[in-house]
Amino acid sequence: MSAITDTAPAPRAGGIGGSVRDSLVVAQRNLIRMKRIPEIVLFGLIQPIMFVVLFTYVFGGSIQVGGSLSQQSYREFLMAGIFAQTVTFATAGAGAGIADDMHKGLIDRFRSLPMARGAVLTGRTLADMAQTAVTLVVLAGVALLIGWRTHNGIPKALGAFALLLLLGYAFSWIGALIGLTVRTPEAATSGGLIWLFPLTFISNAFVDSNNLPTFFRHIAEWNPFSTTVQAARELFGNLPPGFKTPDAWPMQHAVLASVLWSVLILLVFRTLAVRKYRRAAG
Repeated sequence: MSAITDTAPAPRAGGIGGSVRDSLVVAQRNLIRMKRIPEIVLFGLIQPIMFVVLFTYVFGGSIQVGGSLSQQSYREFLMAGIFAQTVTFATAGAGAGIADDMHKGLIDRFRSLPMARGAVLTGRTLADMAQTAVTLVVLAGVALLIGWRTHNGIPKALGAFALLLLLGYAFSWIGALIGLTVRTPEAATSGGLIWLFPLTFISNAFVDSNNLPTFFRHIAEWNPFSTTVQAARELFGNLPPGFKTPDAWPMQHAVLASVLWSVLILLVFRTLAVRKYRRAAG
């Protein structure tokens, strides 16, 4: 009788309030884990800083943006792309973390607790977003040191960072789905990166999409990643003189399109991930 009692799932707390509370508890658990393992945050900072230095000082004087080879113009043009790449590359870590939890049997432990099923994934993604926000703050400080500036005021700059975090949070649910699908954390890391490289490089993150071949230019202009980069540049005031905004609708209405893309990705992949989790935990 005791064995049956130990393995039977405990009653779940109902309602939206209970789900929110459970999600915050799980998020706190993951944030404490990150605090105890600072290497997670440290290594998450090294790569974007390397990209900033590499593109600014190695490629900055040879990439034309808006008809200019000015290193300062390219530096300001670049940073929105680096910020966006940073929040999206965190997807691989989110997927690996969830796969690790699955591998260690934490799903079975959570099943025995009176908590909402989706709270495990929501808490994990919220913790990852908090870590990404810290990374963005540090990266913005590095960017300011090398000469990056915003020109449209603090409220719009904060709006740009909010769009970046929304994109990162939406993409973290793609990572969650990958983490639930694969068998090992290593596979989740590989699976989380393999699709991100074409997504981020066939875009306007590092080059003017007007200079891309026609086929790749159309992909870049409708890429949700590019849309958020364009929106952030507009809000930061980082579009260089002479820059021609592409005619594609997402580029002409970048802020609205960025919100729509992120919300759509969030709704679709959260639904798929929670459904996958429920089957795994059922």
